[in-house]
Amino acid sequence: MTFNQLKEAALRQFALNGYEGASLSSIANEVGIKKQSIYTYFKSKEELFIYSFNHSIEQEIQFIEHFFTVHKSKLSLEYLLYKFLTEYMNRYEKDKNTSFFIRTSYFPPNHLKELIIRESYQLTNQVEYLLESLFKEKSDLLNGKFSADTTTAAYLTILDGLFVEMLYGGKSERLQKRIFSSWNVFWQGIYSSKRDEK
Repeated sequence: MTFNQLKEAALRQFALNGYEGASLSSIANEVGIKKQSIYTYFKSKEELFIYSFNHSIEQEIQFIEHFFTVHKSKLSLEYLLYKFLTEYMNRYEKDKNTSFFIRTSYFPPNHLKELIIRESYQLTNQVEYLLESLFKEKSDLLNGKFSADTTTAAYLTILDGLFVEMLYGGKSERLQKRIFSSWNVFWQGIYSSKRDEK
């Protein structure tokens, strides 16, 4: 057994079953080891869960930073922002790391709630920084009534709402309608029709 196998198995089990539903026995079975072997690396299920969550934050931040680095110079602002919403919804459905991070952020184990919320702000702060920087850079395209800070808050509220819909309803026609509708209202609100993007 390798440490990486244990990490991957723990992430899958926590993503599928949550903190309460996943057991060290089920994680050990997936890797093909005895439960006691896990204690070589982690003192408890709680320690393994916290490690998995912090690792998931690092992975999500890497994805977000990479997304904006790769696409910012290639796509129009409108398509960049819309693509981020749709790609993150797809990532939630297909990537265990993302689904684990989102589910844990919204439904943390009760005894770890404060820690999860505090650690989640690492990602929130990074996304806010990237978006605010982007909106400041593209300010000539935007409605001057709204600051970069206000525009960022509105965009993140859309993202939060879509994740809640995804958590409860999965990828559905209703989710697609909400993405399309909320996006159109947001973009029409922030875009300055007096200028065309170059």
